Amino acid sequence: MSRLTRGGAAAALLAAMAIAFVGQWEGLRLRSYQDIVKVWTICYGETKNVRPGMTKTKPECDKQLLASLDEHAGGMEKCLASPDTIPGNSYVMFVSLTYNIGVAGFCRSSLPRLINAGDIRAACNLLPAFNRAGGRVVQGLVNRRAAEKKICLEGLQ
Repeated sequence: MSRLTRGGAAAALLAAMAIAFVGQWEGLRLRSYQDIVKVWTICYGETKNVRPGMTKTKPECDKQLLASLDEHAGGMEKCLASPDTIPGNSYVMFVSLTYNIGVAGFCRSSLPRLINAGDIRAACNLLPAFNRAGGRVVQGLVNRRAAEKKICLEGLQ
């Protein structure tokens, strides 16, 4: 269980923000398809156990997105010394990135080191570097990372 689902108003707000942000960027597809790197995908970018010809309903996809965001956030939090101290906007944008690049990708990056050192601003400023898929720059990722960076920096001192 991550900060997104621990209960209470703050968690509900973070969860709603994460679902809205990630859902907007991932887009909703109710039939399985191959993404730009030929991975079978469905719903809001889900790849786990997806096969050709699968279909889902929007409620199924919404439920799956929250569960997946919680799983990714929980994995991300294991790489962080004090995840509960990260400002809400920044936390959700780091979850968005983790959902997109995976827990291992997040934890192997320099982001946890910066966050654990208390330099949230530097971590936010690094988000645009994660703009590749299949080894090439993808304009959609450039745009998403710019949006993540903007929101990540909002409210920081």
